[in-house]
Amino acid sequence: MPARSWSPAPIDAGGFDVDSELVRLFGAGVRPLHLEQALFDAILAGWVRQQRARLLSEHTIGPRERLVRRLLEHAGVWRWEWRAEHLEEWIEDLAIGPPRLHVSTLRAYQIAIRLFCEYLLDRRYPWVAICTSRLGAVPQQIVDERHLIVHVAEFEADPGRRPLSRDELQAFFDHCDAQVSGRHALKRKGSLAALRDAALFKTTYAWGLRRQEAAKLDVVDFARNPQAPTFSTYGSLSVRYGKAIGGGAPRRRNVLTVFDWAVEVIDQYLHEIRPLYGCSEHPALWLTERGGRVKSPYVSERFATYRDQIGLFRELTPHGLRHTYVTHLIEDGFDPLFVQMQVGHRHASTTAIYTAVNGDYKQRALADALAAQLAPGQL
Repeated sequence: MPARSWSPAPIDAGGFDVDSELVRLFGAGVRPLHLEQALFDAILAGWVRQQRARLLSEHTIGPRERLVRRLLEHAGVWRWEWRAEHLEEWIEDLAIGPPRLHVSTLRAYQIAIRLFCEYLLDRRYPWVAICTSRLGAVPQQIVDERHLIVHVAEFEADPGRRPLSRDELQAFFDHCDAQVSGRHALKRKGSLAALRDAALFKTTYAWGLRRQEAAKLDVVDFARNPQAPTFSTYGSLSVRYGKAIGGGAPRRRNVLTVFDWAVEVIDQYLHEIRPLYGCSEHPALWLTERGGRVKSPYVSERFATYRDQIGLFRELTPHGLRHTYVTHLIEDGFDPLFVQMQVGHRHASTTAIYTAVNGDYKQRALADALAAQLAPGQL
C-alpha cells in the first residue's frame, strides 16, 4: 500500500490535539516511516486493550484481531478507506469456500467487524480525529442491520449432525472396549491410550459434556452428592470450562450423575488405568503418554477414527454424544428443566433442539396423553 505524506490538513480534529495524540502514540519527535501501517496497528492494539479491560477471554480477542487483519488483506485498502462492498465481497468469498463456512460463523465474522468499527468511530478515542486531520479520510461504519445475515432459524448448524441412536452408541462403545480386549491387551502399543479413550468417551456421554469440557476436566472435579450416596465420590461433576457467552469467562455448572454404570467406568479409570501414566501429581483427568493433558482436537480425531472403523455416518461428531445424552434423558422420563440445567442451556428451546427422541418414545407419549384424556371423569 502506498504511503501518504505527513502533512496536516485543515480538517476538524473533533476536539483532540492531534499532535499531542501522535506524540502519545509514537513518542516525541517520532514520525513513522509508514504512517498508515503504524496507525492501523495502534488502532488494533487499542481495540485489544479495550476488550481485555472488559475481561473478555483471549480465545475471543485473538480470533477477532485476526479477522480484522484478514479483511484488511482481502480489501487491499486501509481501514479508514473500507466501504460496505469490501465486507460484502469478503463474506461472499468465504460463503463460497472452500472450506464453506456455516451461516452462524459468517454472521459472527460480521459482528466482529462491526464491533471493531464501533471502537474506531467512538469519539472518546482519537482515531477519527487523526484519520481526518492527517490522512484526510473519514472512517465509516460498514456493518449495520442491513448487512448482517438474517437469523431466521434457531438451529443453523449442519443438519446432518445428530445424536447417535442407541444401537450406534452401543456399537461405538463396544468398539472402544474391543481395542483393549484379550490377555495381552496391555502389552500392545497404544493399549493404555485406548483404555483412557474408552473411559473419556463414556464420560463425555454419561455427563453430557462438550468436547472441550471433557478435555479440561481435572481429577478433583468429581464430588459426592448427598442425595445420591450410592454414587460414592462421583455423585456430581464440576464443569469449569463451559461454553462462554459474549466473549466472557467460561461458565461453570455442576452436573449430577444419573448413570450407575458411569460411576464404575470412572472409578476403574482413576484407580487402575490413570496410575499407569506415572503422573500422579498432574491435575488433569485425561493424561497423555508424555505426561500432559489430552487436548480437545485429539478427542475429535480419535472419535472420527473409531467412527470410520465401524462404518458409522461421517456426520457424527463427539458433540453428538452430548446430543445423545439429552435425547436419552428425555426418552427415559427426566424432567426437561432438569435436563436443561444438566447441560447448562440458558433456554429450554436450545435443549429442545438437541433432543431427537425416537418413534417409540413418541408413541408412548401419545398413548399416555390419549389415556389421560379418555380416563373416567375427563370427558
